[in-house]
Amino acid sequence: MHTAEHTDLQAQLAALQARVARAEARGEVENLFSNYMHLHNGYADEQIIDLWVKPGTPGMRAQYSNKGLYTNWDSITAYHRGRPQPVGKLLLHYSTTPSIQVAADGQSARGIWIVGGVESGLTDPAQAANAPAFLYEKDLVNGQKVWAHWVAMKYEMHALLQDGVWKIWRFRCFEVFRAPYGRNWIDFAACTEAVPDFQTFHENLAYFGHDGKPVWLPDTDAPAEDFYQAYSTQTAQAVVPRPPAPYATDPETPTA
Repeated sequence: MHTAEHTDLQAQLAALQARVARAEARGEVENLFSNYMHLHNGYADEQIIDLWVKPGTPGMRAQYSNKGLYTNWDSITAYHRGRPQPVGKLLLHYSTTPSIQVAADGQSARGIWIVGGVESGLTDPAQAANAPAFLYEKDLVNGQKVWAHWVAMKYEMHALLQDGVWKIWRFRCFEVFRAPYGRNWIDFAACTEAVPDFQTFHENLAYFGHDGKPVWLPDTDAPAEDFYQAYSTQTAQAVVPRPPAPYATDPETPTA
């Protein structure tokens, strides 16, 4: 075999191996996000902590609303610590429409997903009195107020290959809309727009815990840099976040 031909075959083989590795990485990144969602649905958030990069990893951050950014491991993972498993509460998010790009260097990946589902539970009437009445259904169940919402969200996740394993590196959740089961999201959006304090209430809410008690997001580490806007009767929709474009490397990728 001529040397030139041998060199060309070696180059083709290397290129093919790189493509295969990136294709496998894409599947692993999609599984990473899906595993997050399965654990979150089952109130096993403590196990999500192991899906994150190691403490001290440069560039890590999370954003759950327009409230701001969490930029260190302790504040990021605080979101997943101590979550209860309230009796009668159902959280079921299912993800779809992934758009994922693995960096040419194979060390990082960026993806977005659309997520739909339901969020629901029972609330002590005394707790419900502290929240807008339109969050709840009219009828009581077992003497408790019912909140049962359709929800739709967009997620953005960046992953980092760390010690040979894909880990969550950056994470954002964008709520597109929610609506109680008994009404549509346009009507519900109009109701929230008529309550000036609702947006602040919603952006600071982490989840409803035992007896429907609100649990608030902890203080953030930095102001938000990018903002999302949930569905509104007064605005048009936009492509946020945008699907990731092919890229060579992430500028914040840690060096060995």
